Amino acid sequence: MTPDLIILSNTIHTMDGVPHQEPVQAVAISGGLIAAVGSRHDARQWQQADTRVVDLGNATLTPGLVDCHIHPVFGLDLTIGIELAGAATLEEVLHLLQAEAAHFRAEAANDGGWLRGWGLNPNAFGTVPLHRSVLDRVTGDQPAFIRLFDGHSALANSRALELAGIHGRFDFDQASEVVCDADGVPTGLLLEAAAMELVQRHIPQESFARRKARLGELLRDFARSGLTGGHIMDHSEESAALFQALEAEGELPLRLRSAPWCMPGSDEATWKELARSIGTGGRRWSVEAIKLFVDGTVDNGTAWLYEPDVQGQSTAPFWPRPEEYSAAVRYFAARGIPTATHAIGDAGVDHVLEALESLRHEVPADVLRGAVHRIEHLETVPDELVARFQGAGVVASMQPTHCTHYSLADHSDNWSTRLGPERADRAWRCRDLRDVGVTLGIGSDWPIAPFEPLPIIADAQLRRRSGHPDQQPIAPSQALTALQALEGYTSHAAKAAGLWDVSGSITVGKRADFTAFELDPLTTAPDEFAASSVLGTFVDGEIQFMLERLA
Repeated sequence: MTPDLIILSNTIHTMDGVPHQEPVQAVAISGGLIAAVGSRHDARQWQQADTRVVDLGNATLTPGLVDCHIHPVFGLDLTIGIELAGAATLEEVLHLLQAEAAHFRAEAANDGGWLRGWGLNPNAFGTVPLHRSVLDRVTGDQPAFIRLFDGHSALANSRALELAGIHGRFDFDQASEVVCDADGVPTGLLLEAAAMELVQRHIPQESFARRKARLGELLRDFARSGLTGGHIMDHSEESAALFQALEAEGELPLRLRSAPWCMPGSDEATWKELARSIGTGGRRWSVEAIKLFVDGTVDNGTAWLYEPDVQGQSTAPFWPRPEEYSAAVRYFAARGIPTATHAIGDAGVDHVLEALESLRHEVPADVLRGAVHRIEHLETVPDELVARFQGAGVVASMQPTHCTHYSLADHSDNWSTRLGPERADRAWRCRDLRDVGVTLGIGSDWPIAPFEPLPIIADAQLRRRSGHPDQQPIAPSQALTALQALEGYTSHAAKAAGLWDVSGSITVGKRADFTAFELDPLTTAPDEFAASSVLGTFVDGEIQFMLERLA
């Protein structure tokens, strides 16, 4: 063995589940793979004259962190304009929008005159309905398109609706809606992608160069936060072009695994085209799965529940004919292609489990074993659905900060109020799923919630927002242990992608992807860990980010 690099660290968590006779404090890398794991004494035997040695001292090294659910390219569209995520009241929302509108009227430089915003939390509106008239107060004749935090809805003002030619209800081939009042007049609230697209197509688009620059900076921010990989839950021709353009200028700073959408109304010809994209990609990005949706969100009334929410909504699937969803999943599974399905409500999760359970009788066992099938989000599910996960061999992918950032222990938030106490008490059952042996990948769903992994790992343990000790935990029985939370970003993240044989632990022969921490994620109090630093990241044994004092 002639290692290219040796990394030394006083604490190394291999995450391989194997007991080691003495503390692991050294890792050797050769050709982008882990060549040896051992002690500092062992490292002296490995070192050659041209071997680079990085000594992290008292730092903690783990397998590289992987976010199991992100939207970096799609998120470019969702993060244009003024960020409203921090606005807790309607007055704060209007103040931010008014300032933004005044700025762009003065500069005459906002998307061809459009006022844009994102991250709007409906809880800020209190009892005031989400209505275009609220935006009209501050925008006047300037068109406005404001994204809500869930990414599945938006609010347009009167001028934007006029420019888009929206004067009444629309019929869609998927669960989307132009919300109208009792007289059939649009309120400005647009639910799901097809409805939002009616307005979006009229907004001037960013240049490719500008989008490439924004994406490049975002990926560097990902690396600085400790991420070495991400599961992208969307893909398009533009995504491929952007990744190719960035790779032409140098390596991407993390590995990206994409999943293009399969939508209602698609036929077998479309499925075949999607299947052909599997395996395409570049040096550090590839298309490896298919993403589907079976419902929308609780907050805007488009989840799929057994029983209606308190407003009589969330009763229908995203696919108007859910048997066609099942047929699509069967098509991909029969070809050994992994799937990931967005399922929020209990009825939605039930249908996805039923579709995946049926594969055991319809797809050869060896083909079925070769692909991982996942359910994303799982916001509210009863006991019987949790129990079915293990038997079905289905992976769960969840986002702890959806719980800690957007719901409250007293159920006074919009999500909990819509569901009622019984269903709100079933919130994000991370621990119950782990306790029955389910693989649980953890992620952020950026830009729906912040991507920084350290606070997410902390929130998963606290069941409240890290750094807010006065906040009451939400369903505290669902708290993960420190080890389980870290597994969600390392070993379980690898298993959730079907990549356990090549990544997810510090094991000889696996990829040399690592994250270095200032503090130990397994022994540090969660609030303290959330506020600590990432010291560096490595991908293929190459430094992607390193604090200047260590470089």
